[in-house]
Amino acid sequence: MAGLTGSTGRILAGLRETGEMVAFKHTVFALPFAVISIITAAAPGWPTAHTWLWVAVAMVSARTAAMAFNRLADHRIDIDNPRTAGRALPAGRLSRNFAWAITGFSAALFLFAAASLNSLCLVLAPPSLAVLLGYSYAKRFTATSHLWLGLALGIAPVGAWIAVTGKVEWPALVLAGAVALWVAGFDVIYSLQDEDFDRQQALHSLPARVGGRRALAIARGFHLLAFAGFLAFALAAGGGAIRLLAVAVAGLLLAWQHRLIRADDLHSVDAAFFTTNGALAMVVCILFVVAKLMAA
Repeated sequence: MAGLTGSTGRILAGLRETGEMVAFKHTVFALPFAVISIITAAAPGWPTAHTWLWVAVAMVSARTAAMAFNRLADHRIDIDNPRTAGRALPAGRLSRNFAWAITGFSAALFLFAAASLNSLCLVLAPPSLAVLLGYSYAKRFTATSHLWLGLALGIAPVGAWIAVTGKVEWPALVLAGAVALWVAGFDVIYSLQDEDFDRQQALHSLPARVGGRRALAIARGFHLLAFAGFLAFALAAGGGAIRLLAVAVAGLLLAWQHRLIRADDLHSVDAAFFTTNGALAMVVCILFVVAKLMAA
């Protein structure tokens, strides 16, 4: 019995380490906007169970592949960075072979999910995967890596839209642009923590390139444009008080995170990064679902 208990404990610990390695909780950033996209594209009806299932599988597998690959690409950098040295891979609690296996399995599952949706999803799946995996090396050569990450997450609402309609349409691109700018802005804020380290390692984050204050100003610009994009999409989706309330909440939360952060005071970065942005995605998604239900 003791041996069984020990084995169970090791399995649970391994699952916990794997979940932390791929930052599973960060699914909260992209998945809600895929939901918004899928229910809007299906108007006036609702997506089929088949579409819901394979969009969910595609979302989870794509970001798992991307995050596991990111940990592999940044392995040596993470070892040298005090903020990340305790992560499972640099600390040796998970092996590189295991991370490669997770990456390969998740990438294959993503391609299978895309094939299960429609032909355009399958055609666009490999270049989408290239964008997702390529982000891991972007900071090595360009300060636009934050926008690259935004593009990677912005793929989600476009893919969800195509899963329903079988084609690319402009409302999906508007939402993708808004998501991309929103993500780029909060990634700039998050990267403030590593400004000195990135500069020492010749990594091209915006804070390392232009300094914390200018980077924050650029992040504010990204978020102003993101707000405009959310508003444009809400109007394209049919407008109405509930959708406009969702946009107003998004605007307030964007403004709030910029009140939390100063270039010389980063103690609230976690609240600005995960709590505020996670709340933004979830609240906006819930309100769009409510608007859909009210219209049914």
